[in-house]
Amino acid sequence: MASKKAQVEDQRAGAEIIHGAHECYNHSVTQLKELGFPRGVLPLKDLEECGIVRETGFVWMKQIAPYEHFFEATNTLVRYDREVTAYVEEGKMKKMSGVKSKQLLWVPIVEMSIHEEVGAEKKIYFKTPVGIGRSFPFVAFMDEEEKKKQCLE
Repeated sequence: MASKKAQVEDQRAGAEIIHGAHECYNHSVTQLKELGFPRGVLPLKDLEECGIVRETGFVWMKQIAPYEHFFEATNTLVRYDREVTAYVEEGKMKKMSGVKSKQLLWVPIVEMSIHEEVGAEKKIYFKTPVGIGRSFPFVAFMDEEEKKKQCLE
């Protein structure tokens, strides 16, 4: 069986790697936009490294320290580990690690996906390892700039 370090190296083979807080922030914002997610859905702090393997969709973001964020619009506390990983495609982040949500208990979030139905509000669905999840309005994760832009459209 391969060591954990070897598995990580295999996942990241051929990756574009970005270092530095400002550069990682800009890269993350660009990636979220390309995937169709609002900027506020992953409010990571003090990023020091991020990367993407375009061939497989594997991404990671490393922070200096774990971070907790309270989403007022959903009344949810979310904990982001020092490293957050996922496999991404348009409108979806799957096989996520490093993200936990608390409403009553801490529960890992393993997938986020955007759901749009004709005549209905756009939502983001958050799934747990046991397959159950919860949807919240897309707008709940938009930053102020995105909300202003939406009002103008």
